[in-house]
Amino acid sequence: MGTLSLSDFEAVKIPVPWGHISGRWYGNRNERPILAIHGWLDNLGTFDRLIPLLPDYLGVLCIDLPGHGRSSHLPPGMYYSVYEYVFTIPLVMKEYGWSKVSLTGHSLGGVLCFIYASLAPHTVDMIISLDILLPLRTEIDYMALSIEKQLVNVELQKLGNYSEPPSYTPTQLGKVLATGSFNSVSPDLAKHLLHRQLAKSKLYPERFHFSRDIRVKYYHYIDIDDGLGAEMARRIIKKPYLIIKGSLSPYLSDRNNEAMSILAKDNPHFICMPPRNAPVTLCHSSSITDLLR
Repeated sequence: MGTLSLSDFEAVKIPVPWGHISGRWYGNRNERPILAIHGWLDNLGTFDRLIPLLPDYLGVLCIDLPGHGRSSHLPPGMYYSVYEYVFTIPLVMKEYGWSKVSLTGHSLGGVLCFIYASLAPHTVDMIISLDILLPLRTEIDYMALSIEKQLVNVELQKLGNYSEPPSYTPTQLGKVLATGSFNSVSPDLAKHLLHRQLAKSKLYPERFHFSRDIRVKYYHYIDIDDGLGAEMARRIIKKPYLIIKGSLSPYLSDRNNEAMSILAKDNPHFICMPPRNAPVTLCHSSSITDLLR
């Protein structure tokens, strides 16, 4: 058994009412693939370092969320929210005629997988969540700032003053991305995201700017409290569910324990790979390959 290759993919454009969803379908194109969804402000390049580690009998369809990467931006005046992102999943399924979907997501993408699986559990046969289950709680100040920023952008578009974003030299781009991601993406790995989110500056020919929609920076977040998270988990019971946590990541805090316990109860196909001090009761010994079969 070999592994997938980053060079073996089919570029896809999935039509949606506002334009298209852009993606890359890696590996096996004869069977339904795993649908891979990236995190906030990222793009499908998130999975560049994962793809070559996966067995070559798999197919993986990595997509750019609306407003990210090479996917279409929403029309002027529209407000990006978690709901539009979740709606992307059934739109992709409809395009390919899938009655079921296998999901993997990183960060925001992992939250989208959890939300969609709780809303339509009969259509999901597997979930792999990278570094997250429930989203971080939302502060009211952020929600107020988000609305304020969106209104400013709407007025700029209306007046025709939607100017070009700041541009950078090729040598600056990696550092800018690293700083913007709070150094979660180091400059030497930035190339995996940059190759899908740059446009050449019209003002400064030797520079580039980020091509993602500026509105995605202040999208409408969803606040899932612990009780709601537990009820959502109850709708996903006994499905293969793998959660992998980064060793230094803060995104799987104690507030996830109840939802994780519900997902794990009487479920031999629930797997978590937590830090060493996590409750052992939440873990089942298995391997990623077993879950993917």
